[in-house]
Amino acid sequence: MKLAVLGAGAVGRSVAELAGEYGHRVTALADSTGAVVNADGIDVASALAEKDDEDSVGESAPEEALDAEYDVLVEATPTTLGDAQPGFGHVRSALERDRHVVLANKGPVAERYADLRELERDSEGSVRFEATVGGAIPVLSTIEDYGPDTISAARGVLNGTANFVLSRMAAEGLGYEHVLAEAQDLGVAEADPSFDVNGTDAALKCVILANVLGDREYSLDDAEVEGIAELPGNALELAGEDGRTVRLIGEAGPDGVRVGPRLVPENGTLAVSGTRNIVQLETDHAGRLNLSGRGAGGPETATAVLADVNRL
Repeated sequence: MKLAVLGAGAVGRSVAELAGEYGHRVTALADSTGAVVNADGIDVASALAEKDDEDSVGESAPEEALDAEYDVLVEATPTTLGDAQPGFGHVRSALERDRHVVLANKGPVAERYADLRELERDSEGSVRFEATVGGAIPVLSTIEDYGPDTISAARGVLNGTANFVLSRMAAEGLGYEHVLAEAQDLGVAEADPSFDVNGTDAALKCVILANVLGDREYSLDDAEVEGIAELPGNALELAGEDGRTVRLIGEAGPDGVRVGPRLVPENGTLAVSGTRNIVQLETDHAGRLNLSGRGAGGPETATAVLADVNRL
């Protein structure tokens, strides 16, 4: 397949770097300020070196990547809320050309799911978005294989940054601000970690799960969201005295979408540590499935993107 990759952050650049190993060729790569396009395949290493040196992958206009020759548009620009632009516009452009789209950007799937599906119905192209939920964990493909109608609910730990903070607080007895600063030093948390610690990122993933599982459209406005920033300092200590701990749990089911700190057994399945994620699926005929793995990271998320490309 020929790939046009929009976004040259951790995920986009990993997709470009790994595409060849999966038998694909990158014909366009764009960031917010520039692009490099070649119908025969771009020099990925050279483009990424230019990104590191000049903060742009190339001298062409970013819009030229949308007009490039490609089979699959990989949308890996930053997630935006509300109208989900510019990501949604990129998806529209590709589908109107009857090209396939693989999303790592959660915005169009969480905020404009019905619009996304309508565009897909009018196109010869398909839309896939495994990478938007759980990084490398094959959550959405498992739901697809089992059939959404046979799965009644999903819950889990879906944000690695929040989980790293809670794990360290519980294990070392450290304060929230101390651990958050440590996470930023280690690159686990962004300079602005608000999306992660206020529960927005986990909520977007649960909204996507609800959209896939349910019979109505959800958006972030439909979710009940509480983060970990206001968690009382002694909450983890008190939970530990009772053989429990606290995790930021997201839920998608018949009662809607909820995200918030929850008490879980200290040695239970949901008490994953560090940046690890887990998703539990309640199935009609196979009981509870536990899917766990690395929920974020460039190569990890790129693996999910390229698995989607291979499914097309």
